[in-house]
Parts: sequence; structure tokens; C-alpha cells
Amino acid sequence: MSGTLQPTGPGLVTKDSSPASDRAVDQLLESDLAAWPVAPGWQPLVTEFFQSEVGRDLLDFLGQRLQAGARVFPPQPLRALQLTAPESVRVVILGQDPYHGRGQAEGLAFSVAPGVPLPPSLRNIFTELRRDLGTPFPLFPEPGGSLVRWARQGVLLLNTCLTVEEGQPASHSGRGWEQLTDAVIRQVSKEAAPAVFMLWGAHAQGKRALIDASRHLVLMANHPSPMAALRPPLPFIGCGHFSRARAWREQHRPGGGPSPGA
Repeated sequence: MSGTLQPTGPGLVTKDSSPASDRAVDQLLESDLAAWPVAPGWQPLVTEFFQSEVGRDLLDFLGQRLQAGARVFPPQPLRALQLTAPESVRVVILGQDPYHGRGQAEGLAFSVAPGVPLPPSLRNIFTELRRDLGTPFPLFPEPGGSLVRWARQGVLLLNTCLTVEEGQPASHSGRGWEQLTDAVIRQVSKEAAPAVFMLWGAHAQGKRALIDASRHLVLMANHPSPMAALRPPLPFIGCGHFSRARAWREQHRPGGGPSPGA
């Protein structure tokens, strides 16, 4: 996919010469900002970012990479902000950057597009869900590894960097996305109802200072990747985050106090 990106008010224009079928198979970045919708509650924050110098520089960078022929994923970088409105956030799970293989990333942290084999980290997440809760999690995605259903039910699956190039993990880190996603975390911390933040791995835990722990539950463990999931001192397998989150959410449900029989 190749093209040029230019800010034009709230959107972008692009010259795109690659076949539509090729774009669909590869799940490449949509090069029109208008194709990146977000829920209304996020819109002021997103608009302010893309009108800032950092946001404009990021769009310029993405346009240059597309023009150079880079394969950039996912198609809609802001999809987490589309599917999970700020007023509906109940749980926040932070990732680092999207999967960098063709057809994997779908704009949600740890989630893969339907039909894609489960990556090891996501497999370990499902393993811990089953171990911790004893029965399949109520929002367990069936079939496959797409977590869209979680997102629609209040789980903000946010990567801190929102685009990546094929085969090059962290290739867009430090290009500006972090300023936007830090602002998202701050907004949830300040304005959302009490929520659970699951910080898995050193990168996610580096965002702890942005979260008001007097209002929200902050849970930390190793990253669910095979290299870290069983490693002390905070192994992911056995962390019990899902049952702890469920119990805490029950105590902080609207109306206050636990539900009958809890």
C-alpha cells in the first residue's frame, strides 16, 4: 500500500494505488483519518491531539511510510476508542504495540482478527482465565482470539503505540502515539467510574503513575508472553487478576455495595 497523507481539517487525503483485495488480505492501515472513528466521549481528546504539533508530525510520518511502501497495521488504529466509550469503561488492559504479522492486528490490545491462530500471549491469557475462574469467563470470545466482545462490554484494550510495520515490533514507538494514549489513560483515571487497570509487564506498569489508585484498582503481573508468564516475582499464570477484578467490580457496581448473594 502506498500513498500520501495530509491533514485537511479533521481528516486526511490519500493517493492509493494498491488493489482493494490486497489491502483486505493484509489488513493494512486505512490512510484516511475519517476511517478512524471514535466514540463521542473520546472525540475532543483525539481532535486536540491530531491538531497538535505532535499529532501532525505523526500523520506526516505515517504518510511517508505508506508512500515508501511500508505495510502498516492495523487498519483502524483507534478502534479501541471506537468500541469502548469512556463512560462505559469498567476494565483497562494495556498492551505495547499491535501484532506485526499480516492479518493479525485488529486495533485492540492482545486481540487478533477472526480466523487467526492464537498468539502465545493471548493463549496464556485464556489459560489464566480458565484457571482463575474455574469456568469460561462470561465474556470469553467464541470462537478464536478476537476480543471485540470484551471491548463492547467495557474492557478498554489499549495499546500504548497504535501502529506498527510488518515484521518490525516497536517500529512506531516514540513517534507520538504515546502522547495520545497517555491522555486516554489520564482521562479514564480522572473522569471514568471506578475501574480495574490490569498492568502486565514492565511497559504497562510504567503507566502506573498516570492512574489514581485511590479511585481505581491497579493489578500488576508479568507480561503473559511465554518468556515471562511463569517467572517470579509476579508470574502472570496464577495472578488471579480476573477473579479479583470481578470481586472488586461487584463491590463498586452502580448503586454501591455488593449485589445480593455476592
